[in-house]
Amino acid sequence: MTTSRPPGEPQQAPRRRRPRGAVRDGLVAAGLELARTGGPDAVSLREATRQVGVVPNAAYRHFADRDELLAAVCAAAMRRLTDRMAAGVARVGGAHGNAIAARRRLGAIGTAYLDFARQEPGLFATAFAVPQQHAYAAPDDETGRDSTPLGQLRSVLDELVDAGVLDRERRDGIEYPIWSAVHGLAVLTGQGPLRDGPNAFRRRLEQLTLTFIADSLD
Repeated sequence: MTTSRPPGEPQQAPRRRRPRGAVRDGLVAAGLELARTGGPDAVSLREATRQVGVVPNAAYRHFADRDELLAAVCAAAMRRLTDRMAAGVARVGGAHGNAIAARRRLGAIGTAYLDFARQEPGLFATAFAVPQQHAYAAPDDETGRDSTPLGQLRSVLDELVDAGVLDRERRDGIEYPIWSAVHGLAVLTGQGPLRDGPNAFRRRLEQLTLTFIADSLD
């Protein structure tokens, strides 16, 4: 039996279903924008659902709680950092194994890392807000690669070994003190006691740190 509609009453358009995964992706994207302006503390399920335009309960089909959303946003922010570093490496010309090019790629990685921390402080802080979301151990085998900031650094260090710049016996684990130096400077000048220093002063510290790392490889 067909239900009649009173004359003149407009026909309701059928509700359009969102593509599978669209709500989840939208919530993560909204969380990223919240993190960009306010850091990890600004990531909120309620505000993310408001920005996406869904009822709050819809979020719980994808995330058990705010911590799960934050973990997803954390991983997405880390990917943004990785992409920035990969782009910096890609801009350096020169064949793999060329000593000069390999050194420049190491410098490009450090510069991209520090630039991201300075230009996107909210995303930088969020990327490391849930550290257990990321694998920091070395790859299981010699050919293993990972698409993380640490993986980018490891790849360049391996190239420095191939180029004869870095002694193979010094390679094991050297990514950690190098990462510590760059990350420590990013924190000191971003949220730490050096954050209010003049831009020229902070730029000078960045150059000193990267030069120190490069010189330590010889």
